[in-house]
This record gives sequence, C-alpha cells and structure tokens, in this order.
Amino acid sequence: MNKRQSTHMFIASLLISGIIFFQMAIYVISMLAGWDVKFNLVEVCHSTLKMIGLSSLEYALDGLVIFTLVYLFWKICIQFVQAKRMKLKFQQYKEKKLTKNLNESYSNKKEEFIVISYPTPLAITMGFFTPKIVISTGLVNLLNEEELNAVLAHEMYHQNNRDPLKMFMLSLFSTTIRYIPILKWFQQKYRIVQEVLADEYAIERQATSASLSSALLKMLKVGKLDQMPFTYASFADTSVNYRIEYLLNPLTEVKLQIPWRDTVLSIAIFALICSFFIYALA
Repeated sequence: MNKRQSTHMFIASLLISGIIFFQMAIYVISMLAGWDVKFNLVEVCHSTLKMIGLSSLEYALDGLVIFTLVYLFWKICIQFVQAKRMKLKFQQYKEKKLTKNLNESYSNKKEEFIVISYPTPLAITMGFFTPKIVISTGLVNLLNEEELNAVLAHEMYHQNNRDPLKMFMLSLFSTTIRYIPILKWFQQKYRIVQEVLADEYAIERQATSASLSSALLKMLKVGKLDQMPFTYASFADTSVNYRIEYLLNPLTEVKLQIPWRDTVLSIAIFALICSFFIYALA
C-alpha cells in the first residue's frame, strides 16, 4: 500500500461531498435571505419536478436539504462536545511525571504525549488541529521498551498525518450523504490503508517488524477497548487482519477490492447531479 491511495480516496470524498454540501448551503441561504440564486442544483431539481408534474415533491426536497445540513451541524457539535469531555477526563487521570518523562524523551514540543492512569492497555491519537497521543499505564506495564517505541511510532504517524480529523470528515461524509455508497467504502478503506502505513512507518524507524508484531499480539490478547464516542486513531482496534497479513509478509501487497456495484451506482448518481448542474449553467 502507498500514501497515494489514501490521498486519492480522501480527495475524491472531499470533492463529491463538497459539491453537494455547497449547493445545499447556497440553496438554504437563498431561502433565508431571499436571494435570487441562479445556477443552483436544487433550484434546477425544483424546476424539473414541476415540468414532470411532481411539484409536491418540492417539499420533500426541501426537507432533505434542511435535514442534511442540520444533521451535519449536529454531528459536528456532538463530536466536539464528546471530545472535549474526554479530554477533561484524561486530564483528571493524567500521570504528570510519566507524561513529562515521555515528552522529554520523544518530543521537542509541548506535551504531544499524555500518559493516563488506566489499567487497560490504551494507545490512541485524538484531536483535530493539535492531535495528541494518549497512552495508559496499562500499556506501559504490558510492553517492553522496544514494543512501546513501536506503538508510539505508529501513533506518531497518525499524529503527523492528522488522521483523526481526516477520519472524522470521511465518517461525516458517509453518514450524511448515504445515497452515494462509495463514500462509505472510502471511509472504511482509508482507515485500513492508514493503519498499514502507520505500521510501515514504525517498522522503518526500528528496521524490524518484531517489536510491532509482539506489541499488537499482546494487546489483542488483552482484548479490545470499548469504542469511544468520538473520532480517534487507535493502535489495536482497527484493520487487524490486514495488518497481521502485512506484518507476516511485508512484501505482499494488501489489495483493496473495489465494490463495482457501489461504484457504478455512485457514478450514476453523481453524473445525474452533474447533468443538473450543467443544465443550470446552459
């Protein structure tokens, strides 16, 4: 796998979703402000519905647009509230001395790592704009020094790539625009590719996969952590099968099977949207 794959998936999701959200936002603004907005996709849909005698569906279209944007806003607010609560909780359980020592060893910046007092092994990267790596005392006690270094390197890749933000955006797109199914596939496969790339990064830093493999196996034996109510990148609860396959044989390419049915359906829906837009501009 390579970074270009994940970049292409993220950009494709961003373009598809951005066009749809932009049109919906312009439409709502035009309704609220009384603007005469031309070349708007939803306005063209209204005109088309009237032409074919389905003017009553205008209200359903209005409802869909408003619901989508309200749901989008609600999901963003819930995400920030839940993440804020969890950060405050982590601060309450922070091991100040271990946190200071870890940052002095691995970081030249101010507190990129946080160690919390928690018996279950935990290693996550959270935060959108200034992501931080959170590990638990349970993880420190479970792993030896080389294994802990491998886990931290894995999470540092997510931190440097701002994966929590990108994963949240892809999740947001796939849940609010469900009628384009390829967005869900992009979200799922992006996580897989990023986890494998993070493993590659950790292996390159240590010049061996032994420590990373043993750390992953130890954490899997302990069991998965319960899913948290906010978006984050975690070491041991994502794409485990793909990662084990890669760790056993790094030369083997883990192929992503493109869902042709969802792809064709998504292209058809997006083509229909583009045709409305072109018709509006004509």
